[in-house]
Amino acid sequence: MTFILRRLSFYAVAVWAAVTVNFAIPRLVPGNAVEAVIGQMSNVSPSEILVIKKQLGAAGAAGSGSLFHQYIQYWNDMIHFNLGTSVYDYPAKVTTVIGQTLPWTVGLVGVATIISFTAGTLLGVLAAWRRGGWLDRALPAFTFLQAMPYFFLALVLVYFFAVKLGGALPTQQAYALGITPGFNWTFIGNVLAHAILPAATIIITSIGGWMLQMRNVMLTTISEDYILVAQAKGLSSRRVMFTYGARNAILPNIAGFSLALGFVVAGAIVMEIVFSYPGVGFTLFQAVQQHDVPLMQGLFLVISLTVLTACLLADIAYVIADPRARTRGA
Repeated sequence: MTFILRRLSFYAVAVWAAVTVNFAIPRLVPGNAVEAVIGQMSNVSPSEILVIKKQLGAAGAAGSGSLFHQYIQYWNDMIHFNLGTSVYDYPAKVTTVIGQTLPWTVGLVGVATIISFTAGTLLGVLAAWRRGGWLDRALPAFTFLQAMPYFFLALVLVYFFAVKLGGALPTQQAYALGITPGFNWTFIGNVLAHAILPAATIIITSIGGWMLQMRNVMLTTISEDYILVAQAKGLSSRRVMFTYGARNAILPNIAGFSLALGFVVAGAIVMEIVFSYPGVGFTLFQAVQQHDVPLMQGLFLVISLTVLTACLLADIAYVIADPRARTRGA
């Protein structure tokens, strides 16, 4: 409990720092969101300017009132989920834009991360248990794919499936134009087809890391005395491999998986740009292009808080899985 309380206090300070830095972002760049919106309009009256300032919230009202008052107001708006108004999609709320893009990233990158973790961990266990086998010898190929950048593999897949195979698989957007979103098999099937190549990009380039880490820890674990004792008792190889070996070797992978889930929200930004996938990464790219400071600010805040939450959950999961960590952290 003492260890968890210490970690909570650390993350509380980290959250405060993240929010404070996020508060400072629009105040360190030239101009502000109000000026950007007014620049897109003509013949704006003073009363309309006041309405725009109110709609944009604290992010767009930089310079109104004292800095301390703005800081307090920003915390108040954030607590009430008021992140201002998007400049590019004006007058859409930032929370609305994030709410529309977040499910796409979580669904795609989250599922791909789970698949790569599960497959990589299992392959690492098998490679270590059958050391010197064909799977163990194939490990350099997996690590080579891991070293390959997301965007490079994404471009290769786009070229191969869009050009060489004449559009065998969709390479752009999350679903085809003309299809109405809804809970029906036509829409769901189309979304899954559009997600194959982006998901394959993530899985192919990340599975090697999980496999290598699990294999190395598993090799150390199976050399322990209790593994030899379990084998001497005549237990089946499968039971020794998974119950005695993999169960104890998987702790580092669990911690890494918890952290990886935190970065799911950030998404594979370049990958989403290549496939024009309407997730958080592609939306952030568009916000940067359009100088949409409120939207950038909201996305940075969501990404920062998600990563910090994942780090906290990783610490808690590791303590629960390995009681020795409580002693080390005390």
